[in-house]
Amino acid sequence: MGAEIEEQNWIHDKPDPNSLCLQKFRLYETRSNFYMIGRDKNRTFWKVLKISRLEPNDLNILEDSTVYTDNECFDLLKRINEGNKLTGGLKFVTTCYGIVGTIKFLGPHYMLLITKRRKIGTICGHAIYAITKSEMIPIPNSTARSNLDISKGENRYKKLLRTVDLRKDFFFSYSYNVMRCLQKNICDNKTGHLLYDTTFVWNEFLTRGIRNTLNNTIWTVALVYGFFKQVDLSVSGKDLKLTLIARRSRHYAGTRFLKRGVNEKGRVANDVETEQIVFEDASDGRPTRISSVVQNRGSIPLFWSQETSRLNIRPDIILLKKDPNYEATRLHFENLVLRYGNPIIILNLIKTREKKPREGILRAEFANAIRHINKSLPAENRLRFLHWDLNKHAKSKASNVLMQLGRVATYALNLTGIFYCQIASNSSSEELLSWTYFKKNQGTDSSMENLSTEEENEENLEKDVSSRAYGNGILENHPVAMFQNGVLRTNCIDCLDRTNVAQYAYGLVALGRQLHTLGLTDSPKMDLDNPLAEELMRAYENMGDTLALQYGGSAAHNKIFSERRGQWKAATQSQEFFRTLQRYCNNAYLDAEKQRAINVFLGYYQPQLGKPALWELDSDQHYDLGKRITDLIDENFSRPSPHLNEGCTKGFSESAPEVSTCEDISLCRYTPSVCTRQLQENMQDDQMLDHICHDEHGDSCSCSNFLDLDWISSSGNSCEDELCERSVTSLSSENVASEMKIDFISSASESGSSSKVKERSGTDLNRDDIVTEYSDHFVDWVSHGGMLFW
Repeated sequence: MGAEIEEQNWIHDKPDPNSLCLQKFRLYETRSNFYMIGRDKNRTFWKVLKISRLEPNDLNILEDSTVYTDNECFDLLKRINEGNKLTGGLKFVTTCYGIVGTIKFLGPHYMLLITKRRKIGTICGHAIYAITKSEMIPIPNSTARSNLDISKGENRYKKLLRTVDLRKDFFFSYSYNVMRCLQKNICDNKTGHLLYDTTFVWNEFLTRGIRNTLNNTIWTVALVYGFFKQVDLSVSGKDLKLTLIARRSRHYAGTRFLKRGVNEKGRVANDVETEQIVFEDASDGRPTRISSVVQNRGSIPLFWSQETSRLNIRPDIILLKKDPNYEATRLHFENLVLRYGNPIIILNLIKTREKKPREGILRAEFANAIRHINKSLPAENRLRFLHWDLNKHAKSKASNVLMQLGRVATYALNLTGIFYCQIASNSSSEELLSWTYFKKNQGTDSSMENLSTEEENEENLEKDVSSRAYGNGILENHPVAMFQNGVLRTNCIDCLDRTNVAQYAYGLVALGRQLHTLGLTDSPKMDLDNPLAEELMRAYENMGDTLALQYGGSAAHNKIFSERRGQWKAATQSQEFFRTLQRYCNNAYLDAEKQRAINVFLGYYQPQLGKPALWELDSDQHYDLGKRITDLIDENFSRPSPHLNEGCTKGFSESAPEVSTCEDISLCRYTPSVCTRQLQENMQDDQMLDHICHDEHGDSCSCSNFLDLDWISSSGNSCEDELCERSVTSLSSENVASEMKIDFISSASESGSSSKVKERSGTDLNRDDIVTEYSDHFVDWVSHGGMLFW
């Protein structure tokens, strides 16, 4: 009788599930079912989800398609209680704020719930939350569970999963797609399942069962793992919000020594997207002007490893010669082009000189890989590759290092541009996620005839974002938009400590440009002594510590930041020693268990009765965990087509724009084959610049793609008179750009600025300007890509 009363209430009219946004839930139980009641933020509608508790092994979920009012939902619960009085009635279990997912080990299914949350920021009026408490609840009732033959491994798997602490570094939003950058959200407003298939949703596997059964995502929340911080700034009397987001990829995820390099699918370890957003702090939470810039970090995309050792704090680097044609490396950069467009600028910070070659082995092979890939690309699609030994330059003052890195950032930003748009003040927060269509701008003309109307070319939304955005009254009718095309990818060995310093330098240069673009400063320059620079440094330092703890087991080594603040040297050394020791202990003793937990959470390992337990398998480096039901293919990556050498004008897209080919060479004196003696000899010549390259047969050839970039360190700069003396004196005069007049942050980039911003800065940076101000070798690099050695 009770079951009949329950079933008659499940009416199947079909509202659009993607139009609903549930934010608060209450879980009830009877002996036979769980009932989850979800409502929206404004308490205007309620939905009901029923989960069977009678199935010991299967997940049986049914959604009532009826949209209820508050009173109707109350009446429904009352009737369910009446119908189940003989078996104990309806009982309240818990309040929750979303389903993280479901999981099955060797016994029953479990449901993971967010039971407490806290707000950590807002973007365009949309709240971002962190988790403060979660629960894992078995779905079958006690009778159904008693019929299961629970193995001893069940509790160990449960304990293992709980070591993935959802209270640390996970964040989510109900109404803003926080797993995607601002520019992607504006230009391509994807919803539903497509969002869960992206690179940065860590509970994609856990939510798959519910999403596939219900064919919607209103009951689950998409969790991003990484870092989120929002701080208040004040510039020129205006209140601003600075938001720093780091999104860690779920692909090839893990710990320092157990996940290195690249896998066969082109996924790299420690792949993190960093986004810096600046917008006016409007009283209603809806900014009228907003800007963002994105950069990337990731392990060197080669097959290499380091064996965890309890006796050696710095294990040897093992380079595996299993991919002579660098196919996995190529896949990785094709993936970056699909995610960000072109150009791809690679900043490689590893050492050039070592008593015993370690990092230099990877440095040489990485350069060989880039050269090999560039050989097959047309001239406009070449990867731009910079070597810069941060350790060598860090021996000078911290400010000198940051200023030198600032120059690299300026060059990168001139190539990629930043994202900026202006929003009508009467836009609702919901409208901010459905921003208009874009029409391809065939030239540099930014007049009104190049713009799409709101009705025109809806199907062309995916094709191009190089023009400015209008439509639906959201963007006002004057030049308002700039777009980032391409990305700066930074790496060292761990992609933690040195990489974080470089990313801060890039963020500082970008902040100056963002504030200038927002119309808040007269110049795009951002001095290191500016109070905003200190505020930004703290944010990047916090981010670096968080990412280092996730991947390396300790906070980041922040020697340069500490020196910049004038911290007592002995205190800095003590702190660095402690962090080195902490990292070593975690890597040697705890990382294996942490890696197992990550593999279970992400679904890379799924327990099965009769199969070896996870902890009985060999090291994570030595077996394939990719036994998933479906391939890990997301919106950004399949076997990418179009390839690197196919053109496209859309930035941050699923298509592939431009980068260029190299000469017919595969070896250079700066990228020798990995012979220890030869490598050491070439390291000693690192400061020399003689333009001698070698083809595959060892014959010398003329090539201008490899440059020592120490000349950049010593070039003139209008806002850095105190820059350190030139460290390399052996460069030929034709390559020294001592006459260069480079702003720390130049105004508008060739690839990303609107005419509005150019008018503000009084500068129109075009190709002719570059040619007249920079050396021929640098111009060649900017125009055609290639490699620069610094």
